[in-house]
Formats: sequence, C-alpha cells, structure tokens
Amino acid sequence: MDYRLLLAYCRSMLDEMLACLKEAVEIESPTHSKPHVDRLARFFARKFREQNGSVRLLRHPSAGSALGTEFWGRAGGKRSAKPILLLGHLDTVWDVGTLRRMPFRIARGRAYGPGIFDMKSGIVCGLWAVRALRALGIEPASPVRFFLNSDEESSSVAFRTELLREARQARAVLVLEPAAAGGAVKTSRKGVGEFRLIVHGRAAHAGIDPTAGVNAITELARQLLRIAKFAEARRGLTVTAGMIEGGTRPNVVPEYASARIDVRIPRLEDRASIERKMRGLKPIHTQARLKVEGGINRPPLERAMSRELFHLARKVGRQMGMEIEEASTGGGSDGNFTAALGVPTLDGLGAVGDGAHALHEHVIIRELPRRAALIAALIAAL
Repeated sequence: MDYRLLLAYCRSMLDEMLACLKEAVEIESPTHSKPHVDRLARFFARKFREQNGSVRLLRHPSAGSALGTEFWGRAGGKRSAKPILLLGHLDTVWDVGTLRRMPFRIARGRAYGPGIFDMKSGIVCGLWAVRALRALGIEPASPVRFFLNSDEESSSVAFRTELLREARQARAVLVLEPAAAGGAVKTSRKGVGEFRLIVHGRAAHAGIDPTAGVNAITELARQLLRIAKFAEARRGLTVTAGMIEGGTRPNVVPEYASARIDVRIPRLEDRASIERKMRGLKPIHTQARLKVEGGINRPPLERAMSRELFHLARKVGRQMGMEIEEASTGGGSDGNFTAALGVPTLDGLGAVGDGAHALHEHVIIRELPRRAALIAALIAAL
C-alpha cells in the first residue's frame, strides 16, 4: 500500500491532534494522585470510544486507573489472531499545580507543558494512527490493543500483572514513549534497579567515649567505595549512590546510616551478578551490621528483541520520506518488561522533542503527524 496516504491524512488532522494534546496536558496526572490519573484515564477512554474502541478501565484501590482498549477485535475474521500491543502510560512526574508555572503553550513550532513529551503526545499519536487507518479503510491483519499504565514513573507496580498478561498475548509491542534525539527509535534500554544499603553501628558520646561506638556513617562510606568498583563503565553497567542519610546529632557517634543506590545493566545476564555482589557485602568493622534491600526491578530491553521491528520501521518510514535511526538509552520503560518476555518490542515511537522531566519539556509540532503515520504504517505492515 501507499503509506504516504497515511501521512497526508495525519497532516490534515494536525489541528485536531494539537487540540486533543492540549486537553490531555491540562489534565494533570502525577503518579501518586489517584483522582488526577483517573480523570486522564476517563478522558482517553472517551477518545477511544469515539473511534469504536472496546474500552476497559482497570481500577485500583490506591493507584490511578489503567486503560485497556482494543480495535479490530475480529481482524481479518480471525478471532485467534495475536494482537499488536501499543504501550504507554498516563502518569507524569509533575505535581498538581505545575501548570500554573509551565502552562500549555506554543512557541516557534514547539508545544510546551508538563508531561507533553513524556508521554501524553505519544498516546495522542497512537490514537491518531488508529484514526488514520480507520479513515482510509485499512483493516490490520491483527487486532490492535492499547495498554496505558498508571504508575510507570514509579516502577509499574500496580498493574504489573495485567501488563505482563497483555504482553504475553501480543505478537509485537510498539511503545509510545518519546523518541530519542533527532527522532530515533529506541532499540535498546538498560535494565534498572535500586538497592538500599542499611548500616547499623552503635551510638556513643562523640567527645567523652567515641571508641565505645561503631560509626555507621564511616562504615557506609567504606562500603560505598567498595560498591563503586562494581561498575563497568566501558560496558555501560553503572552503579550510582544517589541518596544518603544517617546520624542524629554532631556530638553522637551515629548508630544508623543508609544509602539508595541506582544500578543500570545493559544485559539480562548482568542481573544475577550485580545482585549477588550487593547481597554479598560484608561489614568492614566487625561490629557493624549490614542489610541490603531491593534489586533489579526492570530487565533490560536488548537490541535482539527490536531488530526486526526496527528494520520494518525504517522500510515503511522511507516510503513516507522519513529516515528512521535507532538509539540506545539508559532509562527504562514498560517495554523492558515486554522484551524480557521474548516479545518483539520497538520503543521510542512517540513524539520528537526534548526535556522529559524538565522545565523546558516540549514536542516539535510538525513531527506529530509523522510519528502518528509511522505508527499507523507499522500496524498496517505487521
């Protein structure tokens, strides 16, 4: 088929896309505010229903609602056809009230606002991909499902089971997270973990009898120097102590100290090794006690699981005058989980822009129809 027709349609709908995106951005949806995430879920549920999607709102007692939607449930008359899964998230890192200092605005071909790049624009592009296929009478060979998570920014805990169930049923996963620099899709992501190292020492008066104490902060400092050596920078395995706490008063030998340690792994096989090293830490001071919590909570998305989808994206992109490049990133997404299950996964199909989690967060407006058309072409080609 001529994929340029999809691009022409999406370009003709740019004003409507922007209007929808503005509405979505102005519904603030921080991860830990259930009412706000619920409101955004209802907003997109309504938009999907307007396109005849079969919609399921998945509710949770404490987290915001997730959203599942299916289109072309009888694709090709084959109920058993494995679906294509479009994956995204509703939550953002921005607290309620952020809109007052960084409202939705358009300037010099860019649209700004909290959560616009990461990743409300990706959801809008996915929605318009479906609209384009429907408008042009193109029925995919497989059903198309959306799963919009509600707590991706805090490790995807609430609906992890549902996310994995959707992925296991899918033949391919297209992740609507924002593109890498220059519009590149993401063919690999590092795995992500967080450990907490807790040290218990013994309190004592710092002036009268300091030798009677066991300084937990000193022990922690020594352990962190040991942990830093676990990193393998050339391979991309990083270990970063990001938060430290401990002590009560300057004149008290501290009995307690702890650190939170971020770990990024490039390969799934690194998981067992780094977890073994962290849990194998031994006290340097014989009377100190250590406790290690946490672990790797997102496996890596390795390029092998993206290779074929990337080549397909490059092929259909060229037919629409786009040169699609690939990139790797240290950040994680829900695509990490789907790839680890062995499901072909291509990430970074959302908007082109910059400033995720930053005050200058924005998308490039002219790229929105191109990304929607790319998603639509991939669905049609699959």
